[in-house]
Amino acid sequence: MDYSTNFSKSTSKKKVVAVVGGGLVGALNACYFAKRGFQVEVFESREDIRQAKIVKGRSINLALSHRGRQALKQVGMEDTIVSKGIPMHSRMIHSLNGTQYPIPYGKKGQVTLLLQPAETYSNTKLNFAHKLLNWSTETGAMTFLRADGAKEEIQADLIVGCDGAFSAIRKQFLRQSRFNFSQTYIPHGYLELTMPPINGEFAMKPNYLHIWPRNTFMMIALPNLDKTFTCTLFMPFDEFENVTTGDQVIEFFQKYFPDAIPLIGADALKRDYFRLPAQAMVSVKCSPYHLSDKCVLMGDAAHAVVPFYGQGMNAGFEDCLVFNEIMDQLNEDFSAVLPEYTRVRVPDDHAIADLAMYNYVEMRSHVNSKWFLFRKYIDNFLHIIMPRTIIPLYTMVTFTRTRYHEAVKRWHWQDKVRNDIVHSSLYKGVEVTRRACWPWHCLKFSDLASLMTCHFFNKEN
Repeated sequence: MDYSTNFSKSTSKKKVVAVVGGGLVGALNACYFAKRGFQVEVFESREDIRQAKIVKGRSINLALSHRGRQALKQVGMEDTIVSKGIPMHSRMIHSLNGTQYPIPYGKKGQVTLLLQPAETYSNTKLNFAHKLLNWSTETGAMTFLRADGAKEEIQADLIVGCDGAFSAIRKQFLRQSRFNFSQTYIPHGYLELTMPPINGEFAMKPNYLHIWPRNTFMMIALPNLDKTFTCTLFMPFDEFENVTTGDQVIEFFQKYFPDAIPLIGADALKRDYFRLPAQAMVSVKCSPYHLSDKCVLMGDAAHAVVPFYGQGMNAGFEDCLVFNEIMDQLNEDFSAVLPEYTRVRVPDDHAIADLAMYNYVEMRSHVNSKWFLFRKYIDNFLHIIMPRTIIPLYTMVTFTRTRYHEAVKRWHWQDKVRNDIVHSSLYKGVEVTRRACWPWHCLKFSDLASLMTCHFFNKEN
């Protein structure tokens, strides 16, 4: 569905929108609603991260791609956020023997900057250290516990739940009839390590997502502005539990990631591996995303995804953009906007949750397969000669706003077409080589590509 975006003057300027959660999606939502003229109240249970001397929680790398950039563009923040990131051009695969090869395909960024533009609107108030105690699904009344122990009550016309995978807002949904909810913890955890600069420069090429795929587990590394890399080890929990001493850490890395030891440092590995336990990863799905015309869920509160497609933040930002587009179409009528948002967005968010699960298998295992790499080359070749007919899945997901669930449907269709072409072309190639008495390995990729192209156009015509 194509919605145009237009920040027209709101007919409901006096309505109060309470955004619960002052993270990425909550801060961006505050900008959208404030720009429309609503009275916006943002409530965050933690203290103001911009003023905290010690920030509690994790510092993670975030991938910003086309969907997220389009959402930021609508509130004038795209250039500011992009300037704080490092371009990522390809995956760089690290083989066990130390060789490296790229798989061409993104940007990463840290977006606490969104709190500043939200606060510049005179109709927006940021409330930190406010823990939600209760809210009413009928009236929109909300009760918060402040840091000083006092309770504060507010009446909202619309409550927007952006308070993460363990959303307090969503708990009220669970009490409602016909609300579907599921959460899945994958059997793998993650642990973060730091790769320091070497002589003031990046220890590896910075414009890549570095991947050490080891079939049942993997390590990745992403660059930071301070010339360090954040290395993240994804592995089954029982594998983490088997490594209990510093010497075992070194032995493990010598076996699976030998080229990373001198870059991270043996002493740092022994120390940092045990600094924090491996963290869990959860995937959350639910439906519907709204309750009557009073409340709507967005971001991780609606659809927490595992991090392997780099779309968690982008999907959350696109939630804000899609909701805004529907607000334009339906004239800010919450009773019509909220069910339409659920109808449009649920299948897409469920699709990206599934894709994120799939991509972990691809990243840790499939990239080691010559057949997988061959199919990647075929997909890219067909995309070059038929750019409107064949579009790689990663391109649709990362570099377009093709709806996630439509991208999945198209991916399955293209997969069947490509397999038909390859099998038919291989058959023809084998027949040609048999008649000419050539060994099969002498058939060049360009010959195969020509056979495939001819086959495709013959099939189309």
